[in-house]
Amino acid sequence: MAAPAPASAPVNAGGAGSIDAPMPGKVLKLLVAEGAPVTAGQLVLLLEAMKMENEIYAPEGGTVTRVCCKEGDNVNTGDTLLVIG
Repeated sequence: MAAPAPASAPVNAGGAGSIDAPMPGKVLKLLVAEGAPVTAGQLVLLLEAMKMENEIYAPEGGTVTRVCCKEGDNVNTGDTLLVIG
């Protein structure tokens, strides 16, 4: 089993345009809103897991077409957090 990524490592998952939770945790901070332009590699969300902050980055550039969570939400591995179109 792989060790968890350090908080400073880029973490993203999901298919084209989908950013899914890589692990269970709590959404600490959303850094983008629906309709916001994003670039590939841009920090879009902070997720707390096991008392550590994990930075979630956009896998591709585009526009945030859907925000599927809000600050304070608990999410499970694989839950869609954001969709970029």
